Amino acid sequence: MVMDSQVLLGVALSSVGGFSTSIGALFVILSKAPSLKVLGLLQGFAAGLMLSISFFDLTHNALNSLGFLRGNLWFFAGVIFFAVVAKFIPEPTAAPPISDEKSTKKVGKEGSKDIMKRRRRQVLVSGVITAIGISLHNFPEGMAVYLGSMKGIRVGLNLALAIALHNIPEGVAVALPVYFATQSKWEAFKLASLSGFAEPLGVVIVACLFPTSLNPEILEGILGSVGGVMAFLTLHEMLPLAFEYAGQKQSVKAVFCGMAFMSASLYFLRRSLPENM
Repeated sequence: MVMDSQVLLGVALSSVGGFSTSIGALFVILSKAPSLKVLGLLQGFAAGLMLSISFFDLTHNALNSLGFLRGNLWFFAGVIFFAVVAKFIPEPTAAPPISDEKSTKKVGKEGSKDIMKRRRRQVLVSGVITAIGISLHNFPEGMAVYLGSMKGIRVGLNLALAIALHNIPEGVAVALPVYFATQSKWEAFKLASLSGFAEPLGVVIVACLFPTSLNPEILEGILGSVGGVMAFLTLHEMLPLAFEYAGQKQSVKAVFCGMAFMSASLYFLRRSLPENM
């Protein structure tokens, strides 16, 4: 019974952090649909978030826990795995830019509609990729909240609030491309919220499996592979889209802004963790 109440507390606290992605989604759906350039800049920013999570969080932890060689093996296993998978995933054809009135007249109304459809398809794929990556990142955060709450409700609450602030821009990064692609506020809100649902799910899974059958080293290795998958997806899918819509120079600046933001967020998040976690 004590264990059940502890799990419920962990689920409740992790839900505070997890569902803050919904707050980020609200910022998106309460504003106007973005232009392609703004969308490209946000894709660059989101790519920076993803790269920072991959290299400075998941892969960093795997290297520290497993050593340099084994950590790298797990990371590149993830890269190779998804590079193979990507060959079987059909990619939407790149849409040529419509930069002025002359080109618009040449293409015609039907051609312009077709180009916009392809662009929306590209952006939707990118939004789904971001949602999957952030969900995988949120999963161990839910575990951290649960383990922190076992040390005391004050520790768990502080950690949940820190993660909540950390997750708001992640909700924006998921919701904005989905809103642009689908023109549906509900779809954007739903996908962003689902990406945060991984946190309470992480609590339930770790409560059921971690004490008995889940080896901590294997867990770190799997998360290191997830880091490799996220890095591949970011460089293969998100960054080219940012370059196409916002230009290389502006997109690179957005990437480093995203990396700096997430690095600062991870720093303050780690400071709120108990020392032995």
